[in-house]
Amino acid sequence: MESLNIALAVDLGGTKVEAALVRDDGTILLGSRHRRPTGPQRSAAELQTAVDEVVQAALAALPRDAELLGVGVGAAGPIDEEHGRVSPLNMPVWRQYPLRDRVAALVPSDVPVTLRMDGLCITLAEHWLGAAQGRDHVMGMIVSTGVGGGLILHGRTVSGPTGNAGHIGHLECGGFDDPCACGGTGCLEAVASGPKTVAWARRHGFAGSSGEDLAVAYAAGDPIARDAVRRSGRALGQAIASATSLVDLELVAIGGGFSHVTPDLFDFAREAVAERAEFGFVTKVTIVPSALSQDGPLIGAAALVHRAHVLR
Repeated sequence: MESLNIALAVDLGGTKVEAALVRDDGTILLGSRHRRPTGPQRSAAELQTAVDEVVQAALAALPRDAELLGVGVGAAGPIDEEHGRVSPLNMPVWRQYPLRDRVAALVPSDVPVTLRMDGLCITLAEHWLGAAQGRDHVMGMIVSTGVGGGLILHGRTVSGPTGNAGHIGHLECGGFDDPCACGGTGCLEAVASGPKTVAWARRHGFAGSSGEDLAVAYAAGDPIARDAVRRSGRALGQAIASATSLVDLELVAIGGGFSHVTPDLFDFAREAVAERAEFGFVTKVTIVPSALSQDGPLIGAAALVHRAHVLR
């Protein structure tokens, strides 16, 4: 009997870190998925403990007849791909943190560890098993605590010299003056991430405190909630149109917790793209929800191992 080919997938974001074992067909091994909280309130040691715990818990579920081919780590950016370091904007206690080496210390020395930005991982997942199957010029996006992205062009990933290509969350959108933690003004993340959308709504009289509250209010017709979501959707569309102008995208697949606030978010983004009426190569881009629900980031991290031939 052939052994199972398994990748250990790790996804580090601004709210949580997850790890799981993923087969070479992209399915997550039952009972192997574990999660711990992250976020700006955690110390550097607490963040590392969270990573250690989910990795060790996932590894404990490795079947005896399985072969651990490698570890894929997707992390919120920016990252230093060459040196395996991470500096997540929403976790300021980690700057140039050697995450790849810390994860490598938890697995056998002959198991390779590959680290990429989480936006690139979600793009790999959508290209492999999700909404971008059969397309060779795509962007995947995460709209959640932050806004991330990644690119596949001509069927291969694009990460750039540092690993941060596709970081669309820090593309500045016209007509917005929201200050961004990166130092920019009007960055997509500063306008359209879940927390920033809620914060804008609260400044305008909204009483809720979360993306879930905003979704409920939007569905009930609350005018402030509707203005907030429309504003964020427009910023998304502007950023996608600009990215498509630059690299001629066919499709953009969007996942992440805040992308589920309402399907109208996608319509507002599409409307903003449609304004580029004289540029058919821009208005052709298709904007769709992720087809992988909450599994995309882990599947994408596993794709760093199982789909290594797509990496550039």
